[in-house]
Amino acid sequence: MKILIADDDVTSLTILGGILKKWGFHPVVTSDGSAAWDVVQKPDAPNLIVLDWNMPGMDGLEVCCRIRKNNTSNPPYIIILTARGEKTDIVTGLEAGANDYVSKPYDSEELRARIRVGQRMVELQSELNNARDALSHEAMHDPLTGVFNRRAILNTLDKELARARRDAMKLSIGLCDIDHFKTVNDRYGHRIGDEVLCAFIRCIQENLREYDHIGRYGGEEFLVIAPGSQGLKEEGLYERLCDMVARNEIITQAGRISITVSIGVAGGTAVVTADAMLADADAALYKAKKMAAIALRMAAKIRRRLSRSEAPDHDNDSIGIHSMSIS
Repeated sequence: MKILIADDDVTSLTILGGILKKWGFHPVVTSDGSAAWDVVQKPDAPNLIVLDWNMPGMDGLEVCCRIRKNNTSNPPYIIILTARGEKTDIVTGLEAGANDYVSKPYDSEELRARIRVGQRMVELQSELNNARDALSHEAMHDPLTGVFNRRAILNTLDKELARARRDAMKLSIGLCDIDHFKTVNDRYGHRIGDEVLCAFIRCIQENLREYDHIGRYGGEEFLVIAPGSQGLKEEGLYERLCDMVARNEIITQAGRISITVSIGVAGGTAVVTADAMLADADAALYKAKKMAAIALRMAAKIRRRLSRSEAPDHDNDSIGIHSMSIS
């Protein structure tokens, strides 16, 4: 663990740095408060700090005060090291933001014990932060596919709509529904269906732009948010998604499975609401599904005609239908 130490006395600084190394720590050495403050502001700053009180320019208490003014979820543990030993001095140091206070000349074993306490506190804070981040991620993401869940993707839509209004930008959404997904579950089981969903998401993500968003809207429906797009056919975004899904043969434990997707697209304006966009996309998706069903019936008729004419069927093992409708 790295420990930031600051002391204007070169001898004291050298001795303390040597002791910390002997104890297995990595000291980051500074000779005044200003230099210590510069280190604190770096992204990889140590989370355990030992500051001398009296230093030229910026003293240890001022460094404490500045650190505590920073709104951070991972505050450092600060030990004030000074020759001042009055009770009022101790109170002043703790109120300035120090976590602990050690008087000079210090006993090395006492200092070591107090530093170990600081180390435990820093490690505990790190574990709490990691647990908080994990809970935050779980609250916002679909556990199966890893993309935003319904609440998170709808919150993202609200934010992107607000940004589009503020910056006079274009925005479109695509409501994606995997065609005949129930048939996949019924035929192969839900475990294979889960594999298909995850593979579908990977295919979509690989073909989105880095600033696009996708989230699970419900079941086999997913919502794509495309900033800067009006959802027009000439843009080719949603057509490309349909095409890549249809081309992507999914390898599962049950073998190779091909799927298609229907997408209902809606473009936003400066005054449109999220609910209005979703309603338009849902209506467009219904239209796309209807068009896909008609195309599928046509494909079945072609198969029957080919069968009656005893035509070779090696080109007709599967006919993929993908569709989209733009509102």
